[in-house]
Amino acid sequence: RSTLLPALLARHVGTGMPIQAQVRDRFDPAVTIFASGSQTPPAPDSKAEASVGLLDVNRFEPGRRGDGRFQKGGGRFQKGGGQRGEFPPPPVDFNRGRWQLDVRYADGTLDSIVARIRWRNLGISAAILALMMLTAVLLVRFSRQQQQLAELQMNFVAGVSHELRTPLTVIRTAAYNLRGRVAANPAQVERYGTLIQDESEKLTALVEQVLRFSSARAGHAVGERAPVALEGVIDDALHSRRLGVTGGRIVVEKNLEAGLPLVMADELALKHAIQNLLDNAVKYGTENSDWIGVSARRVDDAVEVRIADRGPGIPPEEQGNIFNAFFRGRRAQQDQIHGTGLGLNLVKKIVEAHGGNIRVESKPGRGTEFILRIPAAPAELQDEFAHTSG
Repeated sequence: RSTLLPALLARHVGTGMPIQAQVRDRFDPAVTIFASGSQTPPAPDSKAEASVGLLDVNRFEPGRRGDGRFQKGGGRFQKGGGQRGEFPPPPVDFNRGRWQLDVRYADGTLDSIVARIRWRNLGISAAILALMMLTAVLLVRFSRQQQQLAELQMNFVAGVSHELRTPLTVIRTAAYNLRGRVAANPAQVERYGTLIQDESEKLTALVEQVLRFSSARAGHAVGERAPVALEGVIDDALHSRRLGVTGGRIVVEKNLEAGLPLVMADELALKHAIQNLLDNAVKYGTENSDWIGVSARRVDDAVEVRIADRGPGIPPEEQGNIFNAFFRGRRAQQDQIHGTGLGLNLVKKIVEAHGGNIRVESKPGRGTEFILRIPAAPAELQDEFAHTSG
């Protein structure tokens, strides 16, 4: 068991093949004489890939004749001519023998191995098919997104063209009247002059918006940052002529917490972001109410600014898209409210470039509130600024 059978198996079967050999008693299959490897011997009724009989010994009784009769004197026989010779060797029968050698694949039967390979190939084919289907779905989705983006860009170009044409028409008309001396008295001249100035500021704001958006797309949303007091930035944004909040029509409720910490910011970029939020509140939130709320407070190591209105609000299905470039809501398009669809996207880029974040809270019919947070400047800069100011 320990030497002869392993040597015979190594000689005739080999040692590198993934097979399991078992020698068992033919007449008592439950008795295992030898099993190669460390595997548990298979069950007696398990199917083998190949089997052969061992110890197939034919016994011949002494004195048997070639014609079938026995003769005394040993195992010689005499053929028809009276010549004596040895008994011929019996034919080989591999189904005989006391012991039986069974050979099986170590990983199971050949049928099971083929079945596993077949299932594995089916699994690979299914995975490839699923990957191809997923790729097709992603391509279709990407194509639709690109189509939507192209449509938004076309709408943007049309909107910008309209935004440019309207103030240019007003400026050209006012200049024509001034040159033709249609405005004779000083009051009319001043009114035309104010009109030209206001429309020029609209053009400047529009060009500045597009240029800032282009810079933000290139990764330059903000410039050099320095310690800035948000109270001054908010006041400057509120007093911007293009917002129209200083003419008496809009009621601004301002609530700024005392002692707000400084923030590390690009003052012009941050002012532009707050102006955009205030501009949106004026354009979309003052249809039924002239109220706008502006508040600021310290939250942990940041300053939180809230800009709210009591307008019709933003539909829930549009709230996830309002920070996307070129997006304009259904109401803005239906009511033909002037805009480019770049403002909120630019605000988001500016705030995030400062290390902050922005979100919106809006309920239809109850108004909209934008909440932005800007990290406060380090404590040593706060102390240095306070010492310098003192």
